Amino acid sequence: MRLRNLIILTVIVPLFVILVVFSLVAIKSLEDNVRSKLQTEVEIITRALSTSLSYAVARDSATPLEEALQSAFSFHRIYGAYVFDTQGREVYGLGLGKDLFTPEEIQQVIERDDLHSSYRQQEGWTYYSALTPLRTQDGAVQGVLQVNRLNTGIENYTGFISIVAVLVFVIGAAGIVFSIWWGFRHYIEQPLNRLLRVMLLVEDGDRSQRATEGGPTEYRRLASGLNGMLDAMAEKDRDIDARQRREIELEKRLRKSKKLAELGVLAAGVAHEIGAPLTVINGQAQRLARRDTIGDDERARLGRIRGEVERIVEIVRQLMELGRQHNVEKGHQALDQLIMSASELVEEELEPRNIYLDIDLPSPTPHLLVNGQQIVQVLTNLLRNAAQAPDVSHIRVRAQAHSDELTVWVEDNGPGIPTSHHHQVFDPFFTTKPVGQGSGLGLSMVHRIINDHGGTIGVFDSALGGAGFEITLPLSETASA
Repeated sequence: MRLRNLIILTVIVPLFVILVVFSLVAIKSLEDNVRSKLQTEVEIITRALSTSLSYAVARDSATPLEEALQSAFSFHRIYGAYVFDTQGREVYGLGLGKDLFTPEEIQQVIERDDLHSSYRQQEGWTYYSALTPLRTQDGAVQGVLQVNRLNTGIENYTGFISIVAVLVFVIGAAGIVFSIWWGFRHYIEQPLNRLLRVMLLVEDGDRSQRATEGGPTEYRRLASGLNGMLDAMAEKDRDIDARQRREIELEKRLRKSKKLAELGVLAAGVAHEIGAPLTVINGQAQRLARRDTIGDDERARLGRIRGEVERIVEIVRQLMELGRQHNVEKGHQALDQLIMSASELVEEELEPRNIYLDIDLPSPTPHLLVNGQQIVQVLTNLLRNAAQAPDVSHIRVRAQAHSDELTVWVEDNGPGIPTSHHHQVFDPFFTTKPVGQGSGLGLSMVHRIINDHGGTIGVFDSALGGAGFEITLPLSETASA
């Protein structure tokens, strides 16, 4: 059952029934009170007149009798007064209602020797009449006095008033019920339906729905609470989505780290095996270059051989570093000092090309628990890669500290790295530089160092137009764990 109908049936209808019963009882009580008052007044007037009329009847004179009867009309609504003898015959009378009682009824009053009163109808009029015996001084009954009061006052309208009151009450009750129904529909049912519609849309998946905060105070509070709940749910959904994206990104980076570690172990094994032959080749080339029997052309070629061998040796060293497990010795380092050390190492590459280095750091400068030498190596490598990119004139380094981690961005305005290569830039031997100008191990070393520090590194397209690298490092050992 609907709430509106339930309220009408359990509250309004019983209330109206109680009011109807109470009204009918009140009207009936009023009617009885009016009738009782009428009867009492008529009986008092009759008894009062009977004394004076007894003397007038005893004197057997019409004049005193007429004067006594005329005095009865001075009372309110007395319309008839008659004197009858013991046989029920009229002696004298004035006014209306002479024949309301038969002679037999009059004689019965004499026999009972007591006052008798009743309602009588005559010619469409209603009378309340009283009969009382008239006695002589010695107590003998010598006649009967009849006093008639015309029932033309409110006592005639009590029944009509009852009907009118019931009709007015029914009409008023219908108006009240309609007002309650309209008010319930307008101020309760419609707002609740709007809330329900929002809830159903949210249930179907539309989390953007919000309830309109208007109407009665209770509805505004309910709508505000619903909107707050939906906002909290949306915030939780955003947090879950962001966490899922971070977990996916972290999973990708973990797979990348695992891949690099496996490649590093393989590369270290290979490097160890080719290290000894390279040492022999370098030593033999050096001994040949010392002989006086060879010409300058041969000596130049031997120098080139030694140069290439040294480059291979450096690559082997990097490979062995890439595959070796490291115990990072950390200490508290100021970020600005680390960046300044790295910028000094690449200064000789920036100045000839007029490259502007823009450093934007938070204040106060955050401190990290890191291996300072290795972090400088990371920053130096990233700055050198940016400086060596073609058409670069602006390099920007900026940082932002959060609750338990620090994010550093290194960006340039060069040609950038194609999106298709983003997932390969940290792979060993991957490089976009011409042959002989890069080993493809620099970014792999950067990735390994950041990973050893419990951080992450990623590549993105910079707003400057070139490549950008995002480094995230924990600010403490707890955050790293």
